[in-house]
Amino acid sequence: MAMPRFHTVAAFVVLAVSAAWVATGEFSSIGSAAQDNSDQAHKTEQADAPQQKLLRTVAVMQPDFIQHNRIIRVSGVTAPDKRTTLATRNAGILGELKVEKGDTVQVGDVVLVLDGAEKQSMVNTARVLLDQRQKEAENVERLVKEGITPSTQIDSARSALASARSQLEAAQADVDRLTVVAPFSGVIDKVMVEEGSWLPSGEAVAVLLQLDPVVALGEVSEREIAHVKVGSEADVRLISGEIVSGKVRHISLEATAGTRTYPIEVAIANPDNLIPAGMTAEIMIKSAAVTAVRLPRSVVTLDAAGNLGLRILNADSTVGFVPIDLIDDSPEGLVLSGIPLDAKIIVAGQDLVSEGDKVKAVPADATLISGATVKRAEQPE
Repeated sequence: MAMPRFHTVAAFVVLAVSAAWVATGEFSSIGSAAQDNSDQAHKTEQADAPQQKLLRTVAVMQPDFIQHNRIIRVSGVTAPDKRTTLATRNAGILGELKVEKGDTVQVGDVVLVLDGAEKQSMVNTARVLLDQRQKEAENVERLVKEGITPSTQIDSARSALASARSQLEAAQADVDRLTVVAPFSGVIDKVMVEEGSWLPSGEAVAVLLQLDPVVALGEVSEREIAHVKVGSEADVRLISGEIVSGKVRHISLEATAGTRTYPIEVAIANPDNLIPAGMTAEIMIKSAAVTAVRLPRSVVTLDAAGNLGLRILNADSTVGFVPIDLIDDSPEGLVLSGIPLDAKIIVAGQDLVSEGDKVKAVPADATLISGATVKRAEQPE
């Protein structure tokens, strides 16, 4: 019998060994075990490595405190100190119009006169009658003294004299009502009639304004009304950009129902009538001076509750928050009060951190204080 060849025997041996290996299950677990061992080793290395936390860098400053007047800003409009519509007091034809638009008049100046010849004649008649009754009364008194006339005639004569005097006064008053005069000094702003026209009693003829002083009208909120006093100084910025000064002369004691704001009046000297009525104005009322700081607008931020304030650096290098009170908004920045005197204010990087965060603080230079962006660097602790 022929012996089997060597390579045939070797093939059977390899086949038997492979079958035994697969049957043990080791083949399917080699890769998984290797991966698990690798992951476990990596986790062990991370656990053994030192922990490092990255800190944000912020710029801080200690502010210079100043004494500054609280400025209460309200929108307003200019108005005349006095305004009236002049009207006729009697009916008649306009005989003489003595003013034109823009004329300046003084108190008591005649604005117009209605024709009234018949009324003047009644005055003349009443005056003649008064003279007659005066003479009659004098004659009766003389006769009574001489004993010629009984004393009872004196009462009748005096009664007639008083009646004549009343008729003259009534006739004169009727003539006076033909004339319209200025009740105060001011400027004729409108004239609504022409000479020769018939005017009934009570007809509007002209509008008279008194513009010195001119008044700035505005309304202050109920939160700020406590800071406004009669006599407080105020600046008024007109729509033209001109700023004029005045004083608060009136504060209403009752709020407007719809807005819950209090009307105020600021009187402004206007001797040349250069400031017209009806002009848009911004009223800036000055109250008592308070301790405050002036900071750029970019420094102001909000806390988690939405309150307006500043982020400060605490003694343990953590971030704190202080609410603020806005005193004034000037071109150089916001004027704020309510800041502790020893506070270190975060002026750059404040929007990148929250209360309680630990930070790395660096002194702020002039560029950062003016609002430039700070580098958002991170340093290991």
